[in-house]
Amino acid sequence: ISLEKFAAITATNHARLYGLASKGAIMVGMDADIVLWDPQATRTIRQDDLHHGADYTPWEGFAVTGWPVRTLLRGRTVMADGQVLGAPVGGHVARGAPEVLL
Repeated sequence: ISLEKFAAITATNHARLYGLASKGAIMVGMDADIVLWDPQATRTIRQDDLHHGADYTPWEGFAVTGWPVRTLLRGRTVMADGQVLGAPVGGHVARGAPEVLL
């Protein structure tokens, strides 16, 4: 799929569906939450490599192409090369009215 379609289905559309006005786009005034993705990276999904707060994944053992290599939260690197950096950060995300996507 194109980069534009990938961005839409992984970020932009979710932000619109959940009414997250400060998320889903890279532009002045937005939160600067960004995941840098290596589309050529190949790996097998393992629960021990994930940082999602659940104790299992239904995707355990699946071979995938494409993997996140860095995550920025409000412009600050919080994950790089599979390692969480620093203490957990985050907070309340103010939601607005969701959009209906057609």
